[in-house]
Amino acid sequence: MNPPPPPFRFRPRDDFTMDPALDDRALSRARDALAMGRWTEARSLLAATGRDWDRRAHRVTVLAEPAARSRWADEWLMAEPDSADAAVLAAHAAVVSAVRGEIPAADAEAACTSAARSLPEDPTPWYGLLLLVRHTSTDSGRLKACFDQVRSRDPWHHGAHHAMTAWLAERRESAADDPFHEVYEFADQVVWERPPGSPLAMLPVIAHAERFRVLMTARQLAPDIADSLYWTSARARRGLRLAFDWWLEGEGRDHARLKLDLNYLAHAKYHEGRTTEAAALFNVIGPHATREPWAYGEPDAAEAFRRARARARGGRPGS
Repeated sequence: MNPPPPPFRFRPRDDFTMDPALDDRALSRARDALAMGRWTEARSLLAATGRDWDRRAHRVTVLAEPAARSRWADEWLMAEPDSADAAVLAAHAAVVSAVRGEIPAADAEAACTSAARSLPEDPTPWYGLLLLVRHTSTDSGRLKACFDQVRSRDPWHHGAHHAMTAWLAERRESAADDPFHEVYEFADQVVWERPPGSPLAMLPVIAHAERFRVLMTARQLAPDIADSLYWTSARARRGLRLAFDWWLEGEGRDHARLKLDLNYLAHAKYHEGRTTEAAALFNVIGPHATREPWAYGEPDAAEAFRRARARARGGRPGS
């Protein structure tokens, strides 16, 4: 007689989500409404955002995903052709479509240029153009020109500095990690010049993680990174110390993409072996996990986050 089968156990649902909206509930609601064809919520949200350029960029890029799928941003722009908010959302939606290969890059560039004319002091159209050039062109001069346009309007723009860091990390291959790679020079210079409290204190950690992504993709680091010295090098420790101190000091806590920064910091602290500090960061992150950097060198970003969090807390994944 065969033994009875073991009882079926439902896997508990994750208590986190990798939602690009992060902890911005108003943004989540506006995005969901936009996906269903209601663009008035997006209009109200962007109007309320004002000239917090980092928050505006974050909200526009998240809204651009459903806008690119549904073309509701184009409908809003047709209804209100003089709206700078409608123009910038339509431009970013065009960038998403161009990066996917659904429309010519020239069309997205034209949309960004038009949006830039609608509100000349707004860095957000130039940020869209920066993302477009980063993903569809090899012209480094154009990319740097876009970055300069963003910085001339917002010198410490969070998204633009992240984008430039990711691009610089890919610029030069090496047989092993190069502590003098240009991405580190860029990050160090920004940190040296940044104003007090700026979340760009995190940029050396971002640079190290982006180089890690490049090296893992090129199979130039051992798969078992716990046995490598990558996350415990002098450069890594220096960047992590600065970033962790910035967080402990409580500066920049109202930053639009703070949860993204904390995911990068928790990822680095976990791989550094500082699990107590990583556990504290996981507690602050709460349900707001991000795909980057947990996908770096991993086939499943959610599983990588789940595993790291459980080990940092002294438990097992799924327990």
